[in-house]
Amino acid sequence: MKEYKTYRIAGFVFSVSHDASCESLASLLPSFKPFETQEKDAEPTFSLSVDNRLKPDVDRCELIGEFDTGNGKTAVYQRADGGYQYIIKNINGDECCLLKTNQRFTQSQCALRGSTEMQAFGLSNSLMFICAFGGSFKGALLVHASCVRHNGLAYPFIAKSGTGKSTHSNLWLKNIPGTDLINDDNPIIRLINGSPVLFGSPWSGKTPCYRPIDVPLGAITRIARAPVNSIERLAPVQAFASLLPACSTMKWDSTIYDNICNSITAIIETTPIYTLHCLPDDAAAILCHSTIAR
Repeated sequence: MKEYKTYRIAGFVFSVSHDASCESLASLLPSFKPFETQEKDAEPTFSLSVDNRLKPDVDRCELIGEFDTGNGKTAVYQRADGGYQYIIKNINGDECCLLKTNQRFTQSQCALRGSTEMQAFGLSNSLMFICAFGGSFKGALLVHASCVRHNGLAYPFIAKSGTGKSTHSNLWLKNIPGTDLINDDNPIIRLINGSPVLFGSPWSGKTPCYRPIDVPLGAITRIARAPVNSIERLAPVQAFASLLPACSTMKWDSTIYDNICNSITAIIETTPIYTLHCLPDDAAAILCHSTIAR
């Protein structure tokens, strides 16, 4: 007997089903609980079926490469029909999931492997790939960022891993009254009627912050470590070069890559983007807030 769940994430409806060969969806996707919806009749944007009998394509796909995702490695294959096959591995190199998608990621299947923890990792990552790459066809960006809300606007902080995105968000929470955390790792930005809106997501890294909210985008700030605090607004070319590396993309797929580049271009036309050169101190948060908040 199959189990079905429907989730609304960044305005997209995700339909997920599985047979009796794996754990319940509630136990595999606890961070998705706040995004669960009872819109059973809603037309799904993306559908994923879990079937642990699924076997990988061997002769009808071409290896593109194996990529480090920060919490594991994923091998990506191009399928003969234009879709994709992913072999998702965790940080220990254990195979957790086989994912097959069509070309636009609207229809997908996956098979889960290993322990409950491994299956949860594989299923969550499958849905993240579907959101990032399928969402690109609908003006969405999955951004590696920590993001706060202040005075009704969203302020994501982007940077290389380990630079201090979460630290800077915490400094805002400490020093800027009326600030709350939206997401600490992977918020989603969508263009809604031409205006950028930031959404919370079920993917928030090590911080359990899973909020089904949407907030107009105020400004984007790249964090760069420096011995003295200073901040500068970036020109469009610099802004594009700063934002692109923070977005999940597939450079080998020209259509998806163009979708993402077009969305970034539209965002920087309406949204100021800054670089904050800073120490991890209270003064950096105060300087950043006084410059970018409106």
